[in-house]
Amino acid sequence: MNILLVDDHPLFRQAMAATINNVRGDIVVEQYETLAAVRRKLETQADIALILLDLKLPDSQGIAGLLSLKAHFPAVPIAIVSANDSTDTVETAIACGAAGFISKAAGVDELSAAIEALINGETWFPEPAAASGRRELSATQVHILDGVHRGMMNKQIAFELGLSEATVKYHLTSMFRVMGVQTRAQLVALSQFND
Repeated sequence: MNILLVDDHPLFRQAMAATINNVRGDIVVEQYETLAAVRRKLETQADIALILLDLKLPDSQGIAGLLSLKAHFPAVPIAIVSANDSTDTVETAIACGAAGFISKAAGVDELSAAIEALINGETWFPEPAAASGRRELSATQVHILDGVHRGMMNKQIAFELGLSEATVKYHLTSMFRVMGVQTRAQLVALSQFND
């Protein structure tokens, strides 16, 4: 069973890997510093049990890393591991398809319980956010949000995804409601804020 741990702090990665190995001895923890390195790994091996993803990486800030991975590898469960554990950040992660959210302030017992739940196919979120009822975006909406984050116009997103421009607009309107924003600029700001 392989878990990819993506964080640019070597000491944190080593401590997290040691904790994971104490939870289950049959887990292989592969450590990465960048989103690009993880994407290369996933292009050659897609049968990954879990990705533990930090929100601050040298080549990705905020929720953009999650969006990029979910857009290209939707079947792989991804849990966010972050020092920013505000309710807004956790709710945004839920809406963008995260399987879980682990605060870097979590103790060993909580971390162990979270890892156990996630590798068993369950979700793991802090209680207030888990109870908020924020709906997860569809796979198409995650692709659209990824395009918006990359600065693409509706017409470009529609072309890339093989959709009509009207369909993209429809999804954006729905996403505004889910994410609690009113404009594309607010949507981009929200995904950049959550770092």
